[in-house]
Amino acid sequence: MVGTLSERILGGPAGSFVDRPVDRAYVHDGTGVLTLEAWRQMGERGPVHPERLSIIFDHIVPANTSVTANLQAELRQFAHTHGIAFSEVGEGIAHQVMSEGRVLPGELVVGADSHTCTLGAFGAFATGVGATDMAAIWTTGMVWLKIPATIAIRISGRLSGAAEAKDAALSYVACLGMDGATYQALEFIGEGVSSLSLSDRLTFSNLAVESGAKAGLFYADETTIHYLRSLGKEAGPQRPEDCTYAQEIGLDLGAIEPMLAIPPRVDTLKPVSALAGTPIQQVFVGTCTNGRYQDLERFARVVKGKKVTVRTLVVPASRAVLAEAARTGVLADLIEAGCTVGVPGCGPCLGAHMGVLGEGEICLSTANRNFTNRMGVGGGIYLCSPRTAAASALTGVITVPEES
Repeated sequence: MVGTLSERILGGPAGSFVDRPVDRAYVHDGTGVLTLEAWRQMGERGPVHPERLSIIFDHIVPANTSVTANLQAELRQFAHTHGIAFSEVGEGIAHQVMSEGRVLPGELVVGADSHTCTLGAFGAFATGVGATDMAAIWTTGMVWLKIPATIAIRISGRLSGAAEAKDAALSYVACLGMDGATYQALEFIGEGVSSLSLSDRLTFSNLAVESGAKAGLFYADETTIHYLRSLGKEAGPQRPEDCTYAQEIGLDLGAIEPMLAIPPRVDTLKPVSALAGTPIQQVFVGTCTNGRYQDLERFARVVKGKKVTVRTLVVPASRAVLAEAARTGVLADLIEAGCTVGVPGCGPCLGAHMGVLGEGEICLSTANRNFTNRMGVGGGIYLCSPRTAAASALTGVITVPEES
């Protein structure tokens, strides 16, 4: 059918309802526990198609209490009993692990986490659901969806100076607002897309939910195909067709400068220059937004041969990212600069452990959310790019990064 990418993947026009088989479904240690309980309440049928399911430990890893450890042990045993793909502590963040060769263009991907939309970077319809919906997927292999209308983000130009994909992604969220795309899909199109790496696209898609969107999709192109081929996966391109968008907004990458999202909202932005000199107590580099190798490499390039002046936590998004950083010397550069490197996973992003803030402390973070008390009661979170984080880690205050 002719339509938006979401309409083509889901097989119907915007506004219609469909029951669709799910190609990939996954949970993490937090939502997996809730899904398992809901599944038991449904009568423990199945799970059907266990080969399409994944359980990935990433949120509170290693376990922080005996209660957490016991719940994780139960979920671990469930995965082994039913032959479900299982990623152990240290394998990495669910969305990143899924991005490393487990998702292909045109697939319907459902995760029990709101940032499942990250995987739309591959030309998949990827969206998050609650634990009860995921339990139903375990039981039936199907999901019920209303096909969303689509907002086009038309990208032009290319990033320059010290600006990064995170700055551009925060900018489109600010343009839409935190509820400006509620239950709609975002489609990233335009000649500027070709200048974005797959890592950049994952950052763009990751932040789609921060505008309320159901999904955020790029069309698979040569960049996508090359990346998947490097992981031993073959895929074909997707090409835009004539379609109707609910709205279209422009994003000129050449006009983007380093930005900060001011707590407690992702859509409240100011240039880094406007807050330069603001003291910070912690820098956090990682998460499903900016914990990939390219992010760590850019951060390390700034701090190499120098010393950070505030506590600086670097958490790779996956074991594969950590291994690449070790192979290339990036890991050594981070350690020598005084950074603390954490276990691959979500780290302190959700405020469970490994970097919780004290009252009144400020963290400069490459994560995707800066809500009140997210990383510790009374702490404040400013969202930024890896390059801004690196410049600021060296000075101990918010600092405008130098152009590369």
